[in-house]
Amino acid sequence: MYKIMLADDEGIVIDSLKFIIEKEFPDSCSIEYAKTGRSVIELAEWFRPDIAFMDIQMPGINGIDAMKEIREANSHTVFIIMSAYDKFDYAKEAINLGVMEYLNKPVDREKIVQVLHRAMKSIDKNREKRSQDLLIREKMENVIPIIENGLIQNLLYHEYFEEDIDNFKNLLGIGEEYAYMAALVCGEAQEGNHMTNAIGASIRVQNAYKEIREVTRDYLPGIMGSVMANKIALLIPCKEPKLEYDERIRIIEKSRELVRKLKTRTDVTFRVGIGSVKQIREVSESYNEALHALIQTTNKVAHVDDTPARCIYEENYPIDIEKMLFELIEKGDVNGVSAEANRFFDWMEENYGRYINDIKLKSLEFVLWAEHIAYENGGMVYHFRDRQDYFPMIIELKNLEEVRAWFVDKMGNACRNVAVKKEEQSVSVVERARKYIDSKYNKDISLDDVSREVDISPYYFSKIFKEETGQTFVEYVTEIRMNRAKELLSFTDMSMKEICCEIGYSDPNYFSRSFKKNTGLTPTEYKEKK
Repeated sequence: MYKIMLADDEGIVIDSLKFIIEKEFPDSCSIEYAKTGRSVIELAEWFRPDIAFMDIQMPGINGIDAMKEIREANSHTVFIIMSAYDKFDYAKEAINLGVMEYLNKPVDREKIVQVLHRAMKSIDKNREKRSQDLLIREKMENVIPIIENGLIQNLLYHEYFEEDIDNFKNLLGIGEEYAYMAALVCGEAQEGNHMTNAIGASIRVQNAYKEIREVTRDYLPGIMGSVMANKIALLIPCKEPKLEYDERIRIIEKSRELVRKLKTRTDVTFRVGIGSVKQIREVSESYNEALHALIQTTNKVAHVDDTPARCIYEENYPIDIEKMLFELIEKGDVNGVSAEANRFFDWMEENYGRYINDIKLKSLEFVLWAEHIAYENGGMVYHFRDRQDYFPMIIELKNLEEVRAWFVDKMGNACRNVAVKKEEQSVSVVERARKYIDSKYNKDISLDDVSREVDISPYYFSKIFKEETGQTFVEYVTEIRMNRAKELLSFTDMSMKEICCEIGYSDPNYFSRSFKKNTGLTPTEYKEKK
């Protein structure tokens, strides 16, 4: 059904148009009309026409001004002007308003029908597009919570590659580099700093999750995770690495309003803990701070900056360099560790160069922690007296250059031990996999079979196998089979079917296609050439 509005001060024009439309498009149009500019605007407000035939010269407000008013309220109306005035200024304004057709009176029946067909086709196209947009939006409403929960789970449990987080951010439209986390903790009631009947409350919260999600976004707009026991994690992106005092107070007040609103809507008691701003990849620390803040107080809302139990660094302490340094050690990035160790030492030298003993103590602290990471990652074997000479050695160092050399060397060694161990583990796994494949290539083996043999997950095995060999598992197996097929074709009189079975293929046709793809020749052509 198309809603058509006729706007003209001549009754005969309205009657003629109405007759033509009802004759040519029976039962498919709803028609209303008005004869003055003001009544046209009022009619459009409640009728919301799909198509409007407009005269320019009408009593009171003219047609052009009326169209401007209508366009503001209804951007989808298709305008068709019918006027006895063939003036350039009118035509120009009509074009700016997106008028489909400017017709000069009198207009014949065929032209009116033709223009109406075009207008209806345009409306159908817009309706279909809007329907598709709504369908996509509906699907996204179901998918987005899954994507949001995926991002939060990855960040909280550190189960991601760098590109994974970038993909999540792109999908969710997150452009900020910083964020803080909040923890919504629920229960039947609050007793001290803990919640009663957490299990029962979590079931009710799970059932009301959609409503809780909608309410929460009105107060703390951000990314929301799923219900974990009686907790829900929120990630709120922000542009700056630190919240100003006024912004922090605003967030606390909003959180208090949220707690009251959720209690009204769900009859479940909530508390909100809020952590400090971190880089997005490090927000798990912010989440832990949020939970810790709730443990430290009995408040309905607790911000970590309002609790005494947290480490506060001096204003210019390079916490970002410190974190990066130990992250690189865990990754086994020797070059990166060398660069960051020198950057940190530069800061110590620039700010505390005259306190050499304090710099020695800090260097020793970092070296011991770096080696602790290496022990945990299997890169070093722990012996209690391995570091017996560290203390006397660092005391004997005479100047900052000697301290720097010792510091950078020890940090690099710890990182190198991690890297070597990771490489050894990868090589060991790949070598065992190769031996297994070499002995089983003529069987129906799969990636899962080999992964099970070397006792690691298929995903991780596939990754390290490609890194070490430069080939995928399938490419490697195919290469072995093709090389064996070449030997049998060159030095035996075995039939194609026998060769096919010998190298692990059950279908001679598939073997023939695979052989040609890898050698450029069919097995028969290869044998004849040899």
